[in-house]
Amino acid sequence: MGTPPLTAGYSDADAERMFPEGHASRRGDFARDRARLLHSSALRRLAAKTQVLSPTAGLDFARNRLTHSLEVAQVGRELAGSLMLDPDVVDTACLAHDIGHPPFGHNGERALNEWIEKAGGFEGNAQTLRLLTRLEPKVFSPEGRSFGLNLTRASLDASTKYPWPIQQAALDPAGRIKFGFYADDIEVFEWLRAGAPDRIKCIEAQVMDFSDDVAYSVHDFEDAVVNGYIDARELGARVNHDALVDQMFEWIGGEFSHDELIAAFDRLDQLDAWLDSWDASRVSQAQLKNLTSQLIGRFCHAAVHATRGAYAQKKLQRFNASVVVPREYLAEIAVLKGIVAAFVMVTNSRQPVYAMQREVLTDLCEVLYSTGSSNLDQAFADDWAVALNDDARMRIVVDQVASLTDQSAFAWHERLVKK
Repeated sequence: MGTPPLTAGYSDADAERMFPEGHASRRGDFARDRARLLHSSALRRLAAKTQVLSPTAGLDFARNRLTHSLEVAQVGRELAGSLMLDPDVVDTACLAHDIGHPPFGHNGERALNEWIEKAGGFEGNAQTLRLLTRLEPKVFSPEGRSFGLNLTRASLDASTKYPWPIQQAALDPAGRIKFGFYADDIEVFEWLRAGAPDRIKCIEAQVMDFSDDVAYSVHDFEDAVVNGYIDARELGARVNHDALVDQMFEWIGGEFSHDELIAAFDRLDQLDAWLDSWDASRVSQAQLKNLTSQLIGRFCHAAVHATRGAYAQKKLQRFNASVVVPREYLAEIAVLKGIVAAFVMVTNSRQPVYAMQREVLTDLCEVLYSTGSSNLDQAFADDWAVALNDDARMRIVVDQVASLTDQSAFAWHERLVKK
């Protein structure tokens, strides 16, 4: 019983695993990657981690990191099919893209980065690579080295959003330092990037990134409407319109001009499906759901059409092409993100909550570091026992805290800090 042939455009090197394995089933290597990710504990933990609103906030239907990741994977898989990329490679990357996120989303990421800044920093995407290749228990060598899920080179590379170290990192539009791996994970990074052009993302990673942007912008807008953060009637009537665009411009970081954002806002407002009111009735719910569907279709169709138009060749896999998205559609995605940021993330009423969340994670790091392995989960206590220096021990503490859900972070803080 042999392994099915690889999708056209992929090589044997793309299907290699860092620790060689043999399999007798008919399931392909890339399908096996997706199954391993889908069954991982790291993916399940995302069900209790913040997307925009914390699962601890008591909002029954707001998206969490897991539902978001499943939706990103659905968008990515459809795009992969349209672009003739391997759907399992893209699906795996989409499912994996957020598993390195700590409790409380980007706010928690900021807290952990500040705590371990002098020992290499924290970045959710670098933590994702660390989970996939080291922390998530699945494959061990006879000598006891963990290879994490031991995914193929193509799937790991597709999951690497920022293929560079912290020394080469630049700030993203929101002012965050983005990089793809920590210093002690350089060996696996160099392995997965063998033969890859420097700092260039494979097209599968670009599809994952774009799918994330589409799902994030559209679904977070939907959640903000459903949970009462956005008044659809005021939004449609352009109440405080200039101030809102100013906040969008500040959040986006100058990537688009005020005029571009206003024009994009106008195009969205003129869509037949655009929401003019919201009363939580089934009719309103259906209208909102139809809007989200149309927006996703609008953005994905534009990307597929532009990418196909830019490349005459049929095989776009790996480093043969890049995703092309017309600037006006990127501006519309930015407007949706900016609306959510203005109404949910940067409002003064949310700042005390964010400060409290950062304090919880910082307190946990301090107490876990000061008490050694005694309060760590067994797997991290084992890592502590073989750590060679203080920087390594700080990294283990951050690995532990980042693995917690929002609820368990509060519970650990109550048990260890407030006792």
